[in-house]
Amino acid sequence: MSFEYLGLSDHTLSAIKDAGYDKPTAIQAKAIPSTLQGRDILGIAQTGTGKTASFTLPMIDILSEGRARARMPRSLILEPTRELAAQVAESFEKYGKNTKLSMVLLIGGVAFADQEKLLDRGVDVLIATPGRLMDHMSRGKVMLNGIEILVVDEADRMLDMGFFPDVEKICKSMPAKLQKLFFSATMPKEVKKLTDSFLQDPKEITVTAPTSTASTIRQYLINVAPSDKVKREVLRGLLTSKDVKNGIIFCNRKKDVKIVAKSLKSHGFNADELHGDLHQNTRMEILNNFKQDKIKFLVASDVAARGLDIPDVSHVFNFEVPNNPEDYVHRIGRTGRAGKTGTAYLLASPREKKNLALLTKFLGTEIEVLKAKEPQKEKKKTPPPNKNKPKIKENNNSNAIKKENAPKKNNYKPIVGMGEHVPAFLLRNI
Repeated sequence: MSFEYLGLSDHTLSAIKDAGYDKPTAIQAKAIPSTLQGRDILGIAQTGTGKTASFTLPMIDILSEGRARARMPRSLILEPTRELAAQVAESFEKYGKNTKLSMVLLIGGVAFADQEKLLDRGVDVLIATPGRLMDHMSRGKVMLNGIEILVVDEADRMLDMGFFPDVEKICKSMPAKLQKLFFSATMPKEVKKLTDSFLQDPKEITVTAPTSTASTIRQYLINVAPSDKVKREVLRGLLTSKDVKNGIIFCNRKKDVKIVAKSLKSHGFNADELHGDLHQNTRMEILNNFKQDKIKFLVASDVAARGLDIPDVSHVFNFEVPNNPEDYVHRIGRTGRAGKTGTAYLLASPREKKNLALLTKFLGTEIEVLKAKEPQKEKKKTPPPNKNKPKIKENNNSNAIKKENAPKKNNYKPIVGMGEHVPAFLLRNI
């Protein structure tokens, strides 16, 4: 099926063609026509299934007619992380380039004053994280009574990150009559309760999470000793391979991201870190530097890198076995894209045996085992003897003095009040 059969406008189809796409994914083929018809959508889909375009494309066509008013955006897209919000903004710029739609990105790490100026001009598309949007609402700088379309993306992740109370307040601040699109990878009872109360006769779309990896990705499992130091040594050995153009190194925790990045930098690698503790401007700068090959290796956590579209990544390195098997598929999916081949390594220690078993069961196949080179232990080198160094000969006179000064056991009597040191002349035999 082609995008031309989904009911999109000519200017949107032209932008899709310029972006290099010709066939929609499963969720795009199902969601786009129903969204254009004005129906509510309940989509169960993982990141990486193409769901961002499934709501941005029809929204561009729907919003192309009409005009925004100051501080009253016409549509709202809620994202759990700054990176996902920024990526959605990039999608609107890419697919909406043939329109005059205005867009504002409300995320932390950016000055309020700059965001307020854009809101005052009126905005067609508002993309925000819940926390920053609530801050603007409390200041009276944005009103949601003009919203026509609401998108809640990654609803279950919003729940995990503690944003759900804010999401509920935001939803209750909008008009009763509007089109609502909810997307979630899973359906916890809290998410189900919210969708049941807000969605009206939704079109339910379920896209199975990918359990198989792309055939363009070569996968290798490397068993290492239960030591992070050894893991870092093995990792450095892999990074120095000839075919490694660049790579993303995934860690389970941001604490490990910092440690691994610091270790690589200290060993002279062109690397940087990406995690939630960084300032937003810094995170975006690091991503851009990696895309522009100014940084060769990016050490990242799953939350920071989830859903990121970074083209032409030659290698992915899993420093640890992910706690969630589905994260492995998303991680290695950063390479081997657009028909290119890629390579993924998984470093596993004995203490990760349980997670590795879950991953193997999830994939339904074993990962090819690659034996890592044993890290060479540095031998302490003893300096060779210097043959040219002159030998010091003992002076016979000094030996005579030593013998003369040596106390004789039989004839020695301690002298009262003289202390430990006794002059040699007092020790002579009389």
